[in-house]
Amino acid sequence: MPSAVYLDHAATTPVRPEARDAMLPYLGAEAFGNPSSPHRFGRAARAGLEQARRQVAAAVGAEPAQVLFTSGGTEADNLAVLGLALAMRHRGELAHVATPGTEHKAVLAAAHAVAVFDGRETLLPVGRDGLLDLAALDEALAAPAAERPTLVSVMWVNNETGVVQPIGEIARRCRAAGVRFHTDAVQAFGNRALGFRELDCDLLSVSAHKIGGPKGVGALVAREPKLLEPLIHGGGQQGGVRPGTENIAGAVGFGAAAELAARERPAHVARLAALRARLRDALVAAVPDASVTVDGDASRDMQAPHILSLCVPGADSEALLMHMDLAGVAVSSGSACTTGAVEPSHVLTAMGVPRELAIGAIRFSLGRATTDADVNSAAAVFPEVVAKVRALAGVLGR
Repeated sequence: MPSAVYLDHAATTPVRPEARDAMLPYLGAEAFGNPSSPHRFGRAARAGLEQARRQVAAAVGAEPAQVLFTSGGTEADNLAVLGLALAMRHRGELAHVATPGTEHKAVLAAAHAVAVFDGRETLLPVGRDGLLDLAALDEALAAPAAERPTLVSVMWVNNETGVVQPIGEIARRCRAAGVRFHTDAVQAFGNRALGFRELDCDLLSVSAHKIGGPKGVGALVAREPKLLEPLIHGGGQQGGVRPGTENIAGAVGFGAAAELAARERPAHVARLAALRARLRDALVAAVPDASVTVDGDASRDMQAPHILSLCVPGADSEALLMHMDLAGVAVSSGSACTTGAVEPSHVLTAMGVPRELAIGAIRFSLGRATTDADVNSAAAVFPEVVAKVRALAGVLGR
């Protein structure tokens, strides 16, 4: 049985009816052609693809030619990091990627892959508030050319904690140092005005299924796409940078969702910020020793309006989310269960959150469908779940 209350929108969102309806002609007999074909069937598919490209570009404040459709945020991150590194390698140069330890694993793994093929990776420190240490960034950017990063990648909104990085300032510092900058804006899309055209940013990743679009499609927005080496070979689509027959229906759904997200963003953000504040107050009142992992001010762009991360001492997050699910509320954990032992997430570890708190991290994430009743339901069951999990931990001697 599905959970009655869904508070895991940072993981994925329901497809919006408008996006679904826009996709249907491209899944049936109306516009099924290959967009690379010159006949009328291909031209119909191509028209849908280019309309979607314009919609995504407008939503992020970019030019259509700068939008490269991918299979999602993970591929977009990899194309940004590895695409630049491979291009450098072909010129006989070595890449050096610098990124905080709180990044999504798509970026961290791509940076590690760069190091594997003779490049370098550097993990930049963050504070207990999850924010990048700007002094450490400045030090890295001021290093001699041989030691200086060639790419800095910083996630705009952290997917676990909702911490909002000062991306404009970080991008400005990288541009002044002549270092290329990438941001994973997957969680920022729909919750922040991205403004790629005005931002000192070279590369920006977004994903459809976080904003009411379909799964399996995303985009890398590249200021100069030709600077990237493709990760896939064998075709000339999308300027040869991301070849392969495009996912037309997915792109069309993405375009529709992106247009709606951009149009509705101000009201959407205000509503979610109010819901998050009410949920935070209710949960902490119900379990007084639970602590908000990072509690920035949403009104000052320090905290995403849709993500609330709590640390519950005396409990482990896998048990918390399981019992929340049994109680009818779907949430996410802040840890991964490996070989039977609960370990803190890499994000909380990089932030210096004590292990005894980090293993009890739980994430609530709100979305367009979240209601006051959902918040009330989560607040009602949370203390009961915490008490049950703590009692079980005591029985098991944890």
